[in-house]
Amino acid sequence: MIQFFTQNSEIILRLFLAVILGTCIGVERILVHKEAGMKTHALVSMGAAVFIVISEMIAIKYQVSGGFDPSRVASQIIVGIGFLGAGSIMFQNSKLTGLTTASGLWVTAGIGMAAGFGLYSLAVIATVLVLLIFIAMNFIEKPIRKISDNIDQNGGQ
Repeated sequence: MIQFFTQNSEIILRLFLAVILGTCIGVERILVHKEAGMKTHALVSMGAAVFIVISEMIAIKYQVSGGFDPSRVASQIIVGIGFLGAGSIMFQNSKLTGLTTASGLWVTAGIGMAAGFGLYSLAVIATVLVLLIFIAMNFIEKPIRKISDNIDQNGGQ
C-alpha cells in the first residue's frame, strides 16, 4: 500500500491540490447562496486535473507517435466547461443570472489544469485571485448597485 502512494505521490498531490483549491472557491459560492458550490467546483477542478494528467501520461506512453499533442486535451477541457457554464446561465424576469457562476466554473477548470500540469504556484495564485475577486468585488459592487438601483427607480434622473 505504501508503495502505491510512493509511486503515485505526484499524481496524488496534483489531484489533491486541484480538489482543495476548487473547494475553496466553492465555499465562497455557498456563502453567497449560489447553486454551484463546493462539490461542483471541487469536481470541475479535479476533473480538469485528471484530464491533464491523462494527457501527460498518454504523451509519455506514445511519444513515438508524432501526431499526438497533449495541449489538445487542455483545449477540449475549455470547450467542455463552456457547455457546463452555459447551462448555469439563465434569463429570468428580464435579468441574466449565472454569469459569475459560469465564469467561476471556467476559471476553476483552469486552476485544475494548472494543478494537473504540476504548476502549483500558478494554481494557488489563481485561486487566491479568484477568491479576491469574488469576495472583494462584493464590497465594491454593493454601493455601485445601490446607486444604479436609485437611478433606475428615479427614472434615470
